[in-house]
Amino acid sequence: MDYLPDDKRYQSMRYNRVGASGVRLPAVSLGLWHNFGDVDVFANGRTIARRAFDLGITHFDLANNYGPSPGSAEETFGAIMKKDFHPFRDEMIISSKAGYLMWPGPYGEWGSRKYLVASCDQSLKRMGLQYVDIFYSHRPDPDTPLEETMGALDFIVRSGRALYAGISSYSAEQTAQAVKILKDLGTPCLIHQPSYNLFNRWIEDGLTTQLRKDKVGCIVFSPLAQGQLSSKYLNCIPEGSRASKHTSLNADTITPERVARIRKLNDIAKARGQSLAQMAVAWTLRDPVVTSSLIGASKVAHVEEAVAAVSNIAFSAAELAAIEAALK
Repeated sequence: MDYLPDDKRYQSMRYNRVGASGVRLPAVSLGLWHNFGDVDVFANGRTIARRAFDLGITHFDLANNYGPSPGSAEETFGAIMKKDFHPFRDEMIISSKAGYLMWPGPYGEWGSRKYLVASCDQSLKRMGLQYVDIFYSHRPDPDTPLEETMGALDFIVRSGRALYAGISSYSAEQTAQAVKILKDLGTPCLIHQPSYNLFNRWIEDGLTTQLRKDKVGCIVFSPLAQGQLSSKYLNCIPEGSRASKHTSLNADTITPERVARIRKLNDIAKARGQSLAQMAVAWTLRDPVVTSSLIGASKVAHVEEAVAAVSNIAFSAAELAAIEAALK
């Protein structure tokens, strides 16, 4: 049976303008960093993606190395596009990135023009797309001139491979430089994608101010701190969790002190009528400079829970003070 999305999908989702651009992103976006690789069950990833779109999530975020194995998340998404989403391509924002190790040899990572353009071509082929909406430099390259990296993004946009350029994990100073270079080239920087959550607040030390000044959008990843800001770690490290697998979350992070903070935050969330995960997502959206909160999901319930957070993203001064006290 052909997939038909929910005809009410745009009624409850909040869409925020990206900086000073004409683009709006859903307050919650879906990232395919985990759970969409060739080691995962395709039917589960397909169900998650379809449910996300039904709930008004129009933005699907990928990168060349997502999987595992590297590249397989894009292949999975390409299959979902072909089976389900191709009639709705113009309703979607699809992004990819390049910067981390993707293939062996001196041209398979970082920020050279050689790597970025080749990687973009490979990503388009894996997903079966003519273009992506946003293509990112996934991380700053300490050895390649920033002019070369931004020049590659400019070329990727001008050649029709992408509609917009973005950067990820750049410092405030690097962001200011990248934004100026792109502006001078005539391809504005649309958006920055940094990590941000209650336990990881580095963007508050200058980056959000810079983004606001330059009118660049912001989509934050890991709003749940790899699952720490959910009910998962309230008591112990559960079997099958990221911490138990020692993958993207080190078990040593889940200390008794960290668990105590998680429990205090959970109590605040309950008082708000939210789960801890919902409060964590809502908290990242409290500053208007943050356009979207980028979640991961291993099951449909995770998507539904995050989307429900959008209905309550306002925080009182007392709530914010209680959160700060809990974090101390």
